[in-house]
Amino acid sequence: MTEKFLNKNKDYFYFVFRILVGFMFFQHGAQKLFGMFGGNTVEIFSLFGLAGVIEFFGGIFIAVGLFTRFSALISALDMVGAWFIGHIGSGWIPIVNQGELALLYFASFLIIIVYGSGRWGIDNSLFKRR
Repeated sequence: MTEKFLNKNKDYFYFVFRILVGFMFFQHGAQKLFGMFGGNTVEIFSLFGLAGVIEFFGGIFIAVGLFTRFSALISALDMVGAWFIGHIGSGWIPIVNQGELALLYFASFLIIIVYGSGRWGIDNSLFKRR
């Protein structure tokens, strides 16, 4: 019964997952670029500025399902960079080096790369899928 329910509603679950991941990632970019949500602005022409642009626009694109796979790929690479630049210097264990969020986002983006925008996304309207 549970498996039938999950299979029947998997598109809904994925839709919510994609929107939540995109919206949360967008917030990290908004913090860096505009100081929103209790963040501090960073210099736009810096690594953190580039990360902010990727997070801001990547999050929006993922949430609405526009250029979803490409946005997820660039965002995943951003998280690899965050892991190596910001966290790996404190050790390999994510909970110790405080890199667990970067790895969770990375794993989420891998799933989004595989599934794309899913059933409900702008990609499906723009690029007529069969």
